[in-house]
Amino acid sequence: MIIDDIKKANIEAMKNKDSKARAIYSVLMNKYLLAQVESRTTGKEVEDADMVRIIQKTIKELEEERDNYAKVGNTEEVETIEYEKSLLEKYLPQMLSAEEIKAIIETIEDKTVPSVMRHFKTNYNGKVDMKTVSEVLKNM
Repeated sequence: MIIDDIKKANIEAMKNKDSKARAIYSVLMNKYLLAQVESRTTGKEVEDADMVRIIQKTIKELEEERDNYAKVGNTEEVETIEYEKSLLEKYLPQMLSAEEIKAIIETIEDKTVPSVMRHFKTNYNGKVDMKTVSEVLKNM
């Protein structure tokens, strides 16, 4: 599971005294624990697909934070956030390209926006950026 790899990376960062890596891995592990607590109410386990969503959401939060630091000219924090983001991106699956998305859309019988979006959300969750799917669909 992804969380096991993250825990191992956190231990490695601890051994290497990499405080920046430890900080972002700790954030992820805390979000995982929160997701685990929430999932207990439904009786489900936190799976890799859930971890991918958590990582994607964390990356988006980091990008927003980076943009804010860039606006005020704090380049040191921008570099730190870029480093943290690069650490997290290693745990994401390979995303589908626009060409692959277009090829998949062409195989779908009903090409209305809701049905295409539902198809990708159901079959390619975590492997595709829904914003990219929307843009490809609009350009078809």
